[in-house]
Amino acid sequence: MSDTPVIGVLALQGDVREHLIALASADALARPVRRPEELAEVDGLVIPGGESTTMSKLAVLFGMMEPLRERVRAGMPVYGTCAGMILLAEKILDPRSGQETVGGIDMIVRRNAFGRQNESFEAAVEVAGIGGGPVEGVFIRAPWVESVGAGAEVIAEHGGHIVAVRQRNVLATSFHPELTGDHRMHALFVDMVRAVK
Repeated sequence: MSDTPVIGVLALQGDVREHLIALASADALARPVRRPEELAEVDGLVIPGGESTTMSKLAVLFGMMEPLRERVRAGMPVYGTCAGMILLAEKILDPRSGQETVGGIDMIVRRNAFGRQNESFEAAVEVAGIGGGPVEGVFIRAPWVESVGAGAEVIAEHGGHIVAVRQRNVLATSFHPELTGDHRMHALFVDMVRAVK
């Protein structure tokens, strides 16, 4: 049996291609996931950045929301970036109407907390568990984490705000590591998937 984990990228909306490339460079077999039967075939899943409200509604429309929640509850490793972080929160501070979350991390997230599109920025972020110096974080209409529960571990902060959290097999960052060419966050996630597999 191959040691190479099969990791899906939720391909309903958002920057799917960049995650597929980053995962492949971190030695995973990466494939897009749009349907429950495709979700059933992967060892782990990335929920990309994009528009969290749209993604939530499409997940419901494609019959993906319940299967996603079931797999996360069953311990499947998941990594959410930006909008993906919002979807992995137990609670959103300012949800749009009809916006649902998958859950998985005991945290409260504020959408677009760092400002609008034109206030996007890049910053060096020290992430606990990642060697080799800070990772370059790309923040695009990024959320931040207002608070975490006892089970969640804060692994990075920027400007006094929580920007990366891990809870057991679930990882979330408010920034986009897939846009930088630095694949250490993806490598960390691939290791998490390998450990469960």
